[in-house]
Amino acid sequence: MNDPVYGFITIPNELIADLIEHPWFQRLRRIKQLGLSHLVYPGALHTRFHHAIGAMHLMQQAIDVLRNKGHEITSDEEQGALIAILLHDIGHAPFSHTLEHTIVRDINHESLSLIFMHALNEQFGGRLSTAIRIFTHDYPKKFLSQLISGQLDMDRLDYLRRDSFYSGVSEGVVSSQRIIKMLNIADDTLVVEEKGIYSIEKFIVARRLMYWQVYLHKTVIAAEFMLVKIMERARELAHGGEELFCSPNLRIFLYQFHPRKAFEQPEILEAYAGLDDYDIMGAIKVWTGHNDRVLSELCQRLIDRRLFKIEIQKEPIDPAHHQRILEKTAARIGLTPGETQYFVVQDQISNLAYAKTDERIMILNKNDEVKDIAAASDTLNISMLSEAVTKYFICYPKDIYHTE
Repeated sequence: MNDPVYGFITIPNELIADLIEHPWFQRLRRIKQLGLSHLVYPGALHTRFHHAIGAMHLMQQAIDVLRNKGHEITSDEEQGALIAILLHDIGHAPFSHTLEHTIVRDINHESLSLIFMHALNEQFGGRLSTAIRIFTHDYPKKFLSQLISGQLDMDRLDYLRRDSFYSGVSEGVVSSQRIIKMLNIADDTLVVEEKGIYSIEKFIVARRLMYWQVYLHKTVIAAEFMLVKIMERARELAHGGEELFCSPNLRIFLYQFHPRKAFEQPEILEAYAGLDDYDIMGAIKVWTGHNDRVLSELCQRLIDRRLFKIEIQKEPIDPAHHQRILEKTAARIGLTPGETQYFVVQDQISNLAYAKTDERIMILNKNDEVKDIAAASDTLNISMLSEAVTKYFICYPKDIYHTE
């Protein structure tokens, strides 16, 4: 497989090839990695499929490096780790994180990925059992799980470099190859050899910059909240008995709420597996002509990229300012107070580059001593980057202050 980021990627065995060919995994071709970021960065049209294959490729490289340094990783463990990282995002909702808590309510994509993995394990005769144990951090070799989900996992190494490549934001470029070459294991914990410390520092800074410049870009936030509000309005209408155009799979989740346990039912899981970006955008295009003013207005604005204006600041939004915007919006568009909530959104965002409370990035020095990167770094104040930066925002139709 020819990947634009890494070049040729080899599929390691028949089981992994069969998993990639499975319809549930092929669905990831139809889910954008960065939600609506392409409305700001036109090249950011890559998919979860790209990312999953890339992360698997990096996992193979990491296993090879660790084996060459004398650490035992059996063939079964290797295959388990590769499958776990390959399928780690298989449970994502359409537009990735944007609709994660809108399409379904009380279950996240990691839990859905695990449900899919259990179902695939049954289909493939129990051959995914090791992968599931590694994915759930229930495997004796802890470092294998850290390669899947940790502060320096193959997921993050791929998405930073890949999202940087497709968005064109060069600040996200990280030395993934060098970081992988510097990986080692100490006391069953994934560590980075001391000579790789500068690459780790750059990795942490890249995460901070990519969040502000891409993932939490103000225009992206405005667009994604518009999409969320569209789906909330559609659900309200659907639950009120309104007949809405939608695909059969979208109808199942729009007209009825399905709790976590419902996904144990094959028909619900299969319906979710048939849901992707195309279902959402196909419906939104039709809803631009719906007779509900709120739904049609929101859909038309998103389709035409007439996105909400957004104000972001360090302090909470002044309630008086919020009220003025609500009144202006209601008057300008002709909305009731209840309808205005779909056009004026107030919330907050946070950016945390390095979490001290999670499993930390550990540096192995020449004396075989292991230190947290925050203590080992002598050129970068990691402590500052480990503090969450919170900002507050309000977004609303930018034309409410225009005069006829």
